[in-house]
Amino acid sequence: MLLDNETAVVYGGGGTIGGAVARAFAREGARVCLAGRTRATLDKVAQEIRATGGEAETAQVDALDERSVDDHADALARRAGSIDVSFNAIGSGDIHGIPVLQMPFEDFVLPIDDAIRAQFLIARAASRHMVPKGSGVILAITATTARQSLPEIGGTGVKFDAIESLCRQLARELGPSGIRVMALRTTGIPEALHSPGPFPDYGTGSGGMTRAELIDWMQNKTMLKRLTSLSELANVVAFMASDQASAVTGSVVNVNCGAVWG
Repeated sequence: MLLDNETAVVYGGGGTIGGAVARAFAREGARVCLAGRTRATLDKVAQEIRATGGEAETAQVDALDERSVDDHADALARRAGSIDVSFNAIGSGDIHGIPVLQMPFEDFVLPIDDAIRAQFLIARAASRHMVPKGSGVILAITATTARQSLPEIGGTGVKFDAIESLCRQLARELGPSGIRVMALRTTGIPEALHSPGPFPDYGTGSGGMTRAELIDWMQNKTMLKRLTSLSELANVVAFMASDQASAVTGSVVNVNCGAVWG
């Protein structure tokens, strides 16, 4: 198994993406800690992992609170002996459908502030326990909006750009200590779109889109004419966390069916 006997913490582990990644980590032999704000959703994923023979525990952690993140990482490292993999799937309250000229600054900057604060605190807490043992992997999720020019997406594109830039800096600083850092850039994931709509038209002039119309619009922007599935993303995250990808760091891994590249 790719992650046999490793300890992996998934922040936002009760969500759609975090839960899928946690299941993939457990399937590959990792002991998984699901961290997040809502105990009920975390426990549900943990129960599913245990039901298939995996190891999982949960912890209520506010990823925007420095003390909460640091205390949890310290306790986990003491109990498990190490933190080998850290994955951040925390949401950040993006606001779409409003032109920049009409958007309050607070609404624009909210997802940027939240995402960078969470990513920084999570990565710093994990790396403090990875550096002494000389190994570890820190992973973040981004999206094609980091490279596409789309209207009415508020601070989303800037947020993902910032996460990718932070991952490059962390990779450079932590690389000499044997720690790898990278971001995985995906498309919209159909399984994570729970609302039927309406969604903004994102400059198409349609006046708004249903869930089906949004999916069709997004997949037509990809080379493969489809979107990344939840299982595809989770499988790539597990692979990148493993020693099979031991030469990869400071990179953005495109898992977006060719929507963007480079």
